[in-house]
Amino acid sequence: MPDTALNQLLNQRKQFLAFVQRRVSDSALAEDILQTAYLRAFEHKDDFEPDESAVAWFYRLLRNAVIDNYRRQESRTRALETWKHEMETTVQPPPDLQSEVCACLKGVVDALKPEYSDILRAVDLQEQPAQDFARQHNLSASNSGVRLHRARAALRKQLVKVCGSCAEHGCLDCGCKRAHTV
Repeated sequence: MPDTALNQLLNQRKQFLAFVQRRVSDSALAEDILQTAYLRAFEHKDDFEPDESAVAWFYRLLRNAVIDNYRRQESRTRALETWKHEMETTVQPPPDLQSEVCACLKGVVDALKPEYSDILRAVDLQEQPAQDFARQHNLSASNSGVRLHRARAALRKQLVKVCGSCAEHGCLDCGCKRAHTV
């Protein structure tokens, strides 16, 4: 693309911006789309045919940029709707299964070293902030973080030992009854 064509595109910025603003509701978004189109024009300047009008070529880039914007918005909206639907239709485990899992987990946690079981109960099961746990037990934040990390690793190891491959692969409904006899 010759420099004269680039200058022509830069000189028509106001008209290009008005074109985009008529097609999108937000002026900041219109500005972003225009800037992206200018960048795309510069990156693809070798695609410009010398016998074609630079302005017509750029309007085609702008139209495609506006369409791409609407496609991205539509894609985000669909993803959010899908997620919303999944959240609305998520089935909570029946109370008997939940209590069985909790009893199973309690047995495994009880088998850990006391400093590990204490921090796991407080932080992971009772959702106490780790900083509060550290303060209550006269631990530094980093020491508490290390202890929590080691406790989770010990729990993971114990779960694999007790429940076998179902714990290793994340299966919650394994029917494992051995954890009660740890």
